[in-house]
Amino acid sequence: MAIVVIGGHSRSVGKTSVVAGLISALREYDWTAVKITQYGHGVCSANGAPCDCATTDHTWAITEEKDRGGESDTSRFLVAGAARALWVRTEQGRLAEAMPSLRQRLEHSRHVMVESNSVLKFLRPDLYLTVLDPGTEDFKNSAREFLDRAGAVILHDGLHAGGSAWQGVSLKPVAERPVFRISPPPYVTAEIVEFVRSRIAEMAAEN
Repeated sequence: MAIVVIGGHSRSVGKTSVVAGLISALREYDWTAVKITQYGHGVCSANGAPCDCATTDHTWAITEEKDRGGESDTSRFLVAGAARALWVRTEQGRLAEAMPSLRQRLEHSRHVMVESNSVLKFLRPDLYLTVLDPGTEDFKNSAREFLDRAGAVILHDGLHAGGSAWQGVSLKPVAERPVFRISPPPYVTAEIVEFVRSRIAEMAAEN
C-alpha cells in the first residue's frame, strides 16, 4: 500500500484540488482518500457543521463519505474516482487520539491519499507533496515543521509585484527538490502525475 500525503502552507491554496486531480488521473490505484480537519477552523468535529464550540464530548470523529454530489471536499474525492473517502475531524492537538481508528479503517485499502500536514507526526508516507502559493501570506506551523520532508513542491506561478507575501519563511529545506509550477486551473499537470506514478512504482519495486 502506497501512502501519499498532500499538504500546504495555508487554507485555500488548492490542496483539495490537487488531491482530486491526482485521484482522477491515477484512478487505477483505487485510492482511499482522507481529509483531516483540525478543530478550531470553525468546523465541529462531531458533525462537520460550522461552529466555534470546544467541548470535551466530541474531541474527534471519523465519517465515511457516501454523497457523490460533489458539494463537500470528500464528495469531490469520490467524484474524482476514489474508492472510498473519509473525513477525520479532531480538536487541535488531538489527532493522535484518532489515529488508531483511522489506521484500522485503512488496513484493507489498496492505496491511500491524505490531505493534511499534521498527519506526518504519526506516519511516514511514501511521498509528501506540499502546495505553496507565494501570494498567500499565512504559513502554518505544521507546513514549516515538515517542509524538509516534501518530496516535491507544487508552486503557484506568478509572483505579485512585491514578490512573496511570506515573512521570515525559508525554502532552503526544499531547495534541491523538484518544483512543479501551476497556474490554476488546473492544479495538477502531466508532470506531477508522472512524478507520483513513478514514485509509487519505485516503492512497489523496493517491496
